[in-house]
Amino acid sequence: MIRNDALDRLPVRHAVPELLDALDRRGTAVLSAPPGTGKTTLVPLALAGLIGDGPRRRVLVAEPRRMAVRAAAGRMAWLLGEEVGGTVGFSVRGERRTGPATRVEVVTTGILLQRLQRDPELAGVDVVLLDECHERHLDADTAMAFLVDVRATLRPELGLIAASATGDTAAWADLLTVLEGSGPAPVVCSRGEGYGCRVHYAAPPPDVRPSHGTWVDPALLRHVAATVRLAMERHEGDVLCFLPGTGEIARTAGLLADVDAEVLQLHGRAPAAVQDAVLRGTEPGGRRRVVLATSVAESSLTVPGVRIVVDSGLAREPRTDHARGLGSLATVTVSEATATQRLGRAGREAFGQVYRCWPEAGDGGRPRFPSPEIKVADLADFALRVACWGDPTAEGLALLDPPPAGALAAARSVLGSIGAVDEAGRATARGVRLSRLGLHPRLGRALLDGAPEVGARRAAEVVALLSEEPPRGYGDDLVEAWRAARRGSDGYGARWRTEARRLERLVGEAGGTGAGKGAEAARAADGAGRSAGVAGAGGTGGMRGTGRTHGVGMTGGAGMTGGAGMTGGEDPVAGLVTALAFPERLARAREQGGLLMVSGSGARLAEGSRLRSGPWLAVAVADRTARDATARVRLAAVVDEEVALRAAGHLRTAGEEVRWEDGDVVARSVDRLGAVELTVRPLGTRAEPASVRAALLDGLRREGLGLLRWSREAGELRERLAFLHRELGGPWPDVTDDGALLDRADEWLEPELSRAARRADLGRIDAGEALRRLLPWASGEAGRLGELAPERIEVPSGSRIRVEYGGGRPVLAVKLQEMFGLAETPRVAGVPVLVHLLSPAGRPAAVTADLASFWRDGYRAVRAELRGRYPKHPWPEDPATAPPTRHTSARLRREG
Repeated sequence: MIRNDALDRLPVRHAVPELLDALDRRGTAVLSAPPGTGKTTLVPLALAGLIGDGPRRRVLVAEPRRMAVRAAAGRMAWLLGEEVGGTVGFSVRGERRTGPATRVEVVTTGILLQRLQRDPELAGVDVVLLDECHERHLDADTAMAFLVDVRATLRPELGLIAASATGDTAAWADLLTVLEGSGPAPVVCSRGEGYGCRVHYAAPPPDVRPSHGTWVDPALLRHVAATVRLAMERHEGDVLCFLPGTGEIARTAGLLADVDAEVLQLHGRAPAAVQDAVLRGTEPGGRRRVVLATSVAESSLTVPGVRIVVDSGLAREPRTDHARGLGSLATVTVSEATATQRLGRAGREAFGQVYRCWPEAGDGGRPRFPSPEIKVADLADFALRVACWGDPTAEGLALLDPPPAGALAAARSVLGSIGAVDEAGRATARGVRLSRLGLHPRLGRALLDGAPEVGARRAAEVVALLSEEPPRGYGDDLVEAWRAARRGSDGYGARWRTEARRLERLVGEAGGTGAGKGAEAARAADGAGRSAGVAGAGGTGGMRGTGRTHGVGMTGGAGMTGGAGMTGGEDPVAGLVTALAFPERLARAREQGGLLMVSGSGARLAEGSRLRSGPWLAVAVADRTARDATARVRLAAVVDEEVALRAAGHLRTAGEEVRWEDGDVVARSVDRLGAVELTVRPLGTRAEPASVRAALLDGLRREGLGLLRWSREAGELRERLAFLHRELGGPWPDVTDDGALLDRADEWLEPELSRAARRADLGRIDAGEALRRLLPWASGEAGRLGELAPERIEVPSGSRIRVEYGGGRPVLAVKLQEMFGLAETPRVAGVPVLVHLLSPAGRPAAVTADLASFWRDGYRAVRAELRGRYPKHPWPEDPATAPPTRHTSARLRREG
């Protein structure tokens, strides 16, 4: 029997007539309804005609999380007075509860995407409601883009509703009809806000340090736990506390172990029994509950009994290092939209209380919305989906944010290496099959190529481990985690067994090209795609006939008729399957527990890890934050070099390498697997001369022309030429910059450079002699070098004084008495030199570029200061007419 009393309490009911009218008129609409108003439960029932007087329709509701799918289906079935699987059903990966009478089916967005790619028309479905669009999950954005395309090209009668609690309704309204050109879709707003709530701000202590990577200051967790205690003292009801991850949940649970309440941990990996218990609520007369939850509890479900929300203000977002193929999680400040979603959990059943663990002033600096996953996530799965859809660049799809070009290119490179797309990015038949496995393309490749090697069952079990990372308590050894999952009775073990069985079934199913929009492109591209990557479209190309590894034979096929299979230990099996999924994460051991990945990233293992004994590791899970110099290995299996070569043979290269390294030319023959050097042999005199010359030039660019032999004369020649180029320009060469000189190495460093083979040979090249090759010999100007920029100038005393050209203008440093009688300042290339007039002891006495002015105005002060100090030298009153001299007054008298 329908529970009309409960339905009547849902504020969104007032917006239903307007929504149904918009759907009838335009076929699409945006529904904006605050948290707790019933948009996830009442609206689908109304759309299906199960309540009210509307026509009967089959409705598909897409939710971003499995927990929300089960919760929404259960709540709708309860409102109808039924069990799940009747009029209301659900489908998640590995579980489906529907029947012939099902009118409303709740699915994850991942399931919706798989259905769209198998059957773009969604035969039998009348309306699709995409819930929680504002969360901007990549699967949801992709599903929306495909559905908009379907309405515009295949099924204009298909109803499409974007439902959001806090999103940008104008942007969604434009997006829904962008391919139709019919103007924005109608926006229907529900004004109800549940029962409301009061917000309290509980700022943490000032010494709490900012979070980074997955690290959260324990002081903040202590503050969150204290805030939970405070809220429980002040208010009645259960508490829902939001924390960024499972680690923080476990630590906070420990801090609350002594509270008079049942402490429950709610996250995506929580056992189904725990999830169900949370969603059932407190039994009459039962203890209060404190539910510590990640973002899974933000939307699409009601936690019964909750009257208090404590928000840590933190969330986790994915980050991807596309260059190294490494992912990580970043702890971020929650957006305004997320904070609003969390707030809405408190007022769903009664007036609520919300405690925000940040200062009220901190509200202003928050981003409006979470980061769109398309901007920060690994795009390999997305790239394969759009390739199968027939739009490899995604340029024709209705997306709020386009995929970043670099991330999409990296994703397409991955897909090409596994034979999923051809050179144009179009899906191959193998790619279409991979897209239907419900796995990341890397894991799909590991399953399809690993099954013939190790057997379908074992391949499926390992891939199931890789598809949902085991709990950290299982350790970092993948084989030990495999054994723990087999014998485990926890929620993870149950999910793992279900997924392993599903994958084992998929191995034996025919791939086919299937129907749908992506099928024609796949068929057309299949021929080109068969040779792409390691295995190609044919399956295990390059994997057969490679002998033994770890004493493992190639006989028999566990779980796969006629397939080759490994026998023996589990290390090579787990290692091979993992390496097939992540070949660039294969890592060879280095000194002191370090590792070097094939991708070039350094990595490290935890102290005491059993994996430290392995020569090679197939790394399943590793992350590298912005503050870490190396990646942290979270999960891996020990392999040997042969397994590494079998799995990542397409990354193997061999050839000669001649380069400047550690201050000299290194010439060697190298066999490498990505960045890992397998064997190295010196080339010696067999190195290609052109390569050696290039390496020497690289060394000169890195370390400078100081590697050549620079005599005093050579340095002075360079300064003279630089002066002439600065003052006269061409044809005098620019020799100031090393880079400019090296760009002309063919003109001045040959043939010496061609005869050189190492650093020491560079040190024997006379730089001065080499520079003279750049003089303008052809024009005849080279002969004027001594005239235009002389090395020395003869002064009135007869001395020939060296000119220094290293500064801004030429400098002539000469004793003052040697310049007596000279009225005009000497010039070089028309530029007056800067005369440094020295005392008899050679110390600077005055500096002038105008001798006549100095004799007239400055000499008197210098004479007064120095004549008492140097009485033996002449200090005439009129230096302009006095004879110049290098000698003392007494010698002048003797000579006179």
